[in-house]
Amino acid sequence: MRPVTRRQTDRHAERSAATRARVIRTLGRLLDSGEAFSEISVQGIIEEAGVSRATFYAHFHGKSDVLVRLTDELRESLLALARQWDPGTGEDGADRFARFFEEVITIHRAHRSVLTAVREAASYDAAVGDFYAADLEGFDETVLRVLRSQQAAGVTPADVDAPVASRIIVWGGSQAIARHIAVDDGRGDAVFARELARIWWHGAFRRPAG
Repeated sequence: MRPVTRRQTDRHAERSAATRARVIRTLGRLLDSGEAFSEISVQGIIEEAGVSRATFYAHFHGKSDVLVRLTDELRESLLALARQWDPGTGEDGADRFARFFEEVITIHRAHRSVLTAVREAASYDAAVGDFYAADLEGFDETVLRVLRSQQAAGVTPADVDAPVASRIIVWGGSQAIARHIAVDDGRGDAVFARELARIWWHGAFRRPAG
């Protein structure tokens, strides 16, 4: 038997990566076309992507696995954006928050079909539900870290229960953004971002000491 060379191994890895990418892009196209995730079958993905069933299952556990991988890069980009947020000094933090939320809403609108599918599937699919929860928990940890650093600096009151506040901020904010995008055509994005920012900033970060 001829030994497997590094070049052959690299080519196999490249083909596998290309196959995964093609299947992931296919699910994205199907969702963008208006199909509900619950109505998309593995067979439909296979036919649209032009791969065999054996090839599909060699790379994915099922269609939920494809959805998680489709969303993973988006999640990382949003989390990186959140981690860059800093209350700063010399400027109203609510204004900084408002700009941050406008960016978040823009990204959510651009990927609305995918994010809708994740929220839908999270209600009945354990794997997607775990992914969705882990996603929000990542944001929760980020907000909690900033709140505690602000308390340590003496600018956020010590009587703010930081873990509870961060949970309300992140989980409630996520639902509010999703609802806003569902009912608004985009013309109200700046106003929504401003109001959400002021609620966060004055309700937690700069709440009057009790």
